[in-house]
Amino acid sequence: MATNQDSRKEQAARAALEFIKPGMALGVGTGSTVNFLIDAMDRFRGDLAAVVASSRATEARLRARGFTVVELDQAGDLDLYVDGADEANKHFHLVKGGGGALTREKILAAASRKFVCIIDNSKWVATLGKFPLPVEVIPMARSWVARQFVKLRGQPVWRENFVTDNGNQILDVHNLQITNPPELESRLNQIPGIVTVGLFANRPADVILMAEDDGVKRMDRR
Repeated sequence: MATNQDSRKEQAARAALEFIKPGMALGVGTGSTVNFLIDAMDRFRGDLAAVVASSRATEARLRARGFTVVELDQAGDLDLYVDGADEANKHFHLVKGGGGALTREKILAAASRKFVCIIDNSKWVATLGKFPLPVEVIPMARSWVARQFVKLRGQPVWRENFVTDNGNQILDVHNLQITNPPELESRLNQIPGIVTVGLFANRPADVILMAEDDGVKRMDRR
């Protein structure tokens, strides 16, 4: 049975359809909100120059709907990337990676001219960090990287029995105070063994479509 949150996720996803135009190279994110988008995209089948998926799960869902999915190397730069988020703030900074696809998601966001983020209002926060920060790590570095987060007063938890599409592991870091997301993202990127952190601040969203009970609110980054 669909919940109110599911209904809001579907509203946000459907609002993103207006950004998709024939002939585009489109990047498609990962997660429950994006799944609603994929299921509503049938009219674009065969009309897009390229479709690139941020995860194997998304690729499988797109192929099941009849879309041809290509690698980013084949598509080149993307016109549009649509994805959800676990948290978003008024600066268009995001926390992503609850589904474990953060590295590929960050690559597609970086490769896209426009990044549209689709969320429901439960994901809107004043300060990022209530949702544990996902961090993809090289397996041999997991414990060492975890100790670096302890020094930052974070509480890293290994996401057991989970392997990313890249063959790596995830640490979910709790209790981080993320007051300056771009600075923290840049600092964490310097820690050897970290592949990607789930902070999307140096390349934030361009548009946020946030579904509330009374409709979808559009916010554009200036």
